[in-house]
This record gives sequence, C-alpha cells and structure tokens, in this order.
Amino acid sequence: MSYEHQLALKEEQVRGLLEPVILTADKKEDAFCWEGIKGSPVQEGYRNKMEYSFGDAYKGGPLALGMHKKGSFHDIVTVDHCTIVDDDYNQILKAILDFYTEKEVPFYKKMQHVGVLRHLVIRQASCSKDILVNLVTTTQDYSADGNDTKEESGNSKELQDGERLQSDASLQTGAEGVDVHEGQKSEIGKQIVHLSDEKLEQRLFLPELVDRLLALPLHGTIVGFLHTHNDSLSDAVVPEKIVTIYGQDYIYEKILGLTFKISPFSFFQTNSKGAEVLYETARSYVGETKDKVIFDLYSGTGTIAQMLAPVAKKVIGVEIVEEAVDAARENAALNGLTNCEFIAGDVLKVIDDIKEKPDIIVLDPPRDGCNPKALDKIIAYGVDEIVYISCKPTSLARDLEIFQARGYRVVKGCAVDQFVNTLHCESIVKLKRVD
Repeated sequence: MSYEHQLALKEEQVRGLLEPVILTADKKEDAFCWEGIKGSPVQEGYRNKMEYSFGDAYKGGPLALGMHKKGSFHDIVTVDHCTIVDDDYNQILKAILDFYTEKEVPFYKKMQHVGVLRHLVIRQASCSKDILVNLVTTTQDYSADGNDTKEESGNSKELQDGERLQSDASLQTGAEGVDVHEGQKSEIGKQIVHLSDEKLEQRLFLPELVDRLLALPLHGTIVGFLHTHNDSLSDAVVPEKIVTIYGQDYIYEKILGLTFKISPFSFFQTNSKGAEVLYETARSYVGETKDKVIFDLYSGTGTIAQMLAPVAKKVIGVEIVEEAVDAARENAALNGLTNCEFIAGDVLKVIDDIKEKPDIIVLDPPRDGCNPKALDKIIAYGVDEIVYISCKPTSLARDLEIFQARGYRVVKGCAVDQFVNTLHCESIVKLKRVD
C-alpha cells in the first residue's frame, strides 16, 4: 500500500471519529478547521527503538529472535529484514541469533520458568546513529551442572544450607559464584540456580559477543552494550539489574534543536523525525506564550515542556512515573532551561497543590485519555486555551464531549502520523473557552 493511501485511510479514520462530536456541539461547520494529516518525514527505518523476544518459531523448533506471531503467546517470528528500522537493527539481531544458536544457550520458557534468553532491546539515535544494545536474560544457570539437573535432592539441600548472602536474606550461596533461591522452583520441579554477575557474563560469552557485534559493518556505531537481569515471572521486560558490559548506558537524541539523554528504558517517541512534526504542531497551536505559565500535564520525560520553555514564562510538567520526571529534570538541565519545573505525581492529586495558575494547558495523556475527575479539575482552571495531544482518537472523542459540555469548543485539529505501515496515528486539537 502506498504511503499516500495509508495517510488517506488514517485521516479518514481520525476525522470520522472526531468531527461528529465536534460538529454536533458547534452546530456550524465553519466553526472548526480540520487541517488534514501530517505525514512522517521518514517512511522506512524510522523507529529509534525495538524490543525483540527470544523463543522458537514452533514448539521444539530452532531458536528464534523477533516478534510474537499474530495470535500466539509462544511462537516467535524472526524479523531480520524489517523495513521500519535501520538495517543496523537487522544485522545486530541476526548476529545475536546466530551467536546464541551456535552456543546453544536456551531461551526462557514462560510457562516452565526455566531458561536464559528473554529479550533484545535496541535503541538508535537518528541524529548520530549511535546504538545502544541491551540483552535481557534471567540469571539462571543453564549448564549441565545447573538448574537443568538440580532436583530436590539431598545435594541441593546441602547447597541451600550454605553461607547466606549478605545482600539478600532470601538467597543462599552454594558453589563459588552460584546462588540458589530458597524455595524457588520451576514448574517442572527443579531447583532454580542463579549465577553471580561474573559467572553469568562468562556463561553467556558476553565479551565474545560484544567483539562480534563491534566487527559488524554497521551504518552507525555501537556505543554501549548492556546486560539486563530479569528473573520476574512476567513476560514484560522488568529491569531488576542493569550491567554495562561495554561503553556507556545512554545515547543522545536531538529534537528541534534540543538534546535529550536517553537511557535503556526511558520513554521517548519512537519516531524522532515524526516527533518533530508533532511538537512543531503543538508549539504552533499553543501560540504566543512569552508572559504565560503553561501546564504540561501527563508530561512523560518532559519533551513537550522543554520545547515550549524557550518561548514561555514558565512551564510546569506533571507526570506520575518518577523515573520519567528524573529524566525530564536531567534533560532540562542539559539544555540550560531554568524555567521548567517537573513534579512527580498523579495529575488528579498534584494539581491541587500547585500554587501557580496556568494560562494555557497542554494535555498528552495515556491511551485511555484523562481521568474524568482530573478533567473536572483541569476545566475548573478556566484557562482560555487547551491543546490536547492523543494517541487514541476514541479516547480523545470521549474527552472532547466533556470539554464541550463545560464551555469549550474545538477550533482546529489535525492528525500526525508517526507510525508508518501501522494502523496507529496521533491526533492534536486546540480548544478555546467560549463562555
């Protein structure tokens, strides 16, 4: 399907959801200006982050590394020719898959809770092509003398009765560099044996893997290789510990002249060039702000707030994820922005305690939209203008009905495509108070 056709379908979908709500409230078609859809400047290789899963293509099949097969919890499809990422991703994925196929390191079986290889996370800055590679594994010992053979026997009991670890009262130590979780077993009844950092690095051949990756003919440069430990039962990537095996644990990205430090798991828009289009649109919708206080609610890592700070009196961001707030503060300092304040907490609770009153409010909530009680408090500020950014048009349409019932009207809006070759699309609207 051509990109022009994709854009037409996305615009039709978003406009079809929003316009009936907006026009029903206004009763006049000329009261609202629809500005169409803005496409991504880059249609291939646009993603700056990918998270792959280890597994097998079918039960008992060879090791695979890629994405879950549609409709399957277990089957993995190796995606080493993906067009939405730079070819560097494909080369790195294939090299790691080949490496661990050769070494016969097992993937983590979610139902049995045994195995090692879980995920591969790759991030690449579009501005510099610097690459961060993050291998996510359990700390289990997969070797013949590890958890594949440690039954509930007298031997494992003797191992459990060894010296207690100082750092964790729930762990005990056996052989040098080997820990046994007290009482933790796989579903097949075998004792789970965990390795120390040093032993794990050796057992996973990480120095050798790094050398192989650094020898690849990439467009960009691998500036960091990380090893994330994840022994949780959840299939999500839970970073219980992050070890830097090579280089650094961050990359820098540039958006509209500002620099952002991106850590292994920090949130950042996955299409950097598309994000510039979104943020430029938001900045134009906000308009003249020199003497105004702006609230950026659901601010994430503070990217939008920092885009607005150079042309505002002050910007206050509120975000519930503390790690995101820490990143926002660090990046604001990196960019020399002294008129940004970031507050960690739930928007519903925090805005009651903010002394300043906003002149303009920017909303960029999660996919499900704003909490209805939070909307009540936002509307109670009575600001003249609100800019609402949404990644789910059905949630936006629902919230717009509430705004319109409380004295606001949508004056303009558009769609912004950041996810080429997918069904997803961002929307942005500007509301004005009319009573």
